[in-house]
Amino acid sequence: MHARADDRSARQAYYRRIAALSLKPLWEELAALVPPTPVTDAVPALWRWADVQPFLAESGELITAREAERRVLILENPGLPGQSTTTPTMYAGLQLILPGEIAPAHRHTQSALRFVVDGEGAYTAVDGERVTMRPGDFIVTPMWTWHDHGNPGGEPVVWLDGLDIAVVRMLGAQFRENHGHEAQTVARPEGDAAARYGANMLPLDYVLRNGVTPVFSYPYRQSRAALRALEAGPRHACHGIKLRYVNPATGGAPIATIGAFLQWLPKGFAGAPYRCTDGTVFTVVEGSVRVELDDRAFDVGPKDTFVVPSWCRHRLHAREDAVLFSFSDRPIQQALHLWREREGD
Repeated sequence: MHARADDRSARQAYYRRIAALSLKPLWEELAALVPPTPVTDAVPALWRWADVQPFLAESGELITAREAERRVLILENPGLPGQSTTTPTMYAGLQLILPGEIAPAHRHTQSALRFVVDGEGAYTAVDGERVTMRPGDFIVTPMWTWHDHGNPGGEPVVWLDGLDIAVVRMLGAQFRENHGHEAQTVARPEGDAAARYGANMLPLDYVLRNGVTPVFSYPYRQSRAALRALEAGPRHACHGIKLRYVNPATGGAPIATIGAFLQWLPKGFAGAPYRCTDGTVFTVVEGSVRVELDDRAFDVGPKDTFVVPSWCRHRLHAREDAVLFSFSDRPIQQALHLWREREGD
């Protein structure tokens, strides 16, 4: 029997009948499910520090770190309302901790990164070791590790949080546990992890744990020095000089689900067009940049955060020497052999 292509009412009646059995016709959905190029509801978005900072400061007057547990303003993508995510897989937020406060210890199956945006003197503690937070520092909180934050310093401190919340939620594996104490006991001196794992050496009895980096703090002074040493060398047409943070024990990403990067663009740099499948969250560390996207452009400066969705064509133009930090779900895509990029298009 041949399908009656001109009988739309018969098809619609058929679709209604099979819907009662929770069935859908693939032929009506195939183009959306398997498109010729990536499609996402996420849109380019920008959060200017000058606009967000006053609201962060106000949140410090409205709720304490103890009450909030984590005083964070989520950077929710306008194309993903109600999902509390910045890309379909990545969550980003700006967290504030005031002098004298402690954000209580807990742990969860979601992995997290911190990138310090403003202020210094606070600390984060991971499994018994504290690290002092300074602007530009990249800090990792591996999944299911106890962590708390405190600020014994004299000024507010703000950092960018990045978590794989949406990935873990999609898998139905989201768990958390409170420590029972505001701050965990300090078991190792600051710098212990860096000494053991951060000098191109590993303890003789080291055993890889969950594929997560044993070094949880990557100081900006070291990362920036690495970029500076490469400034006279060749530059990528799209990225300038771009380095990825790595797990020193494996050479892979510091977090199995999140890739993190730092790049330098010299003044006058005009990047070639670029697109990739990992939607990426950027924050400006130094300098100013113009970001040209498919249908809009952003002028961004220090502490501004913006997101470039999957397969969105974009170009970077540096008005002055600039440094950008970014993170995305690239390790997941690469592990599944899904990641793709295109340059000069």
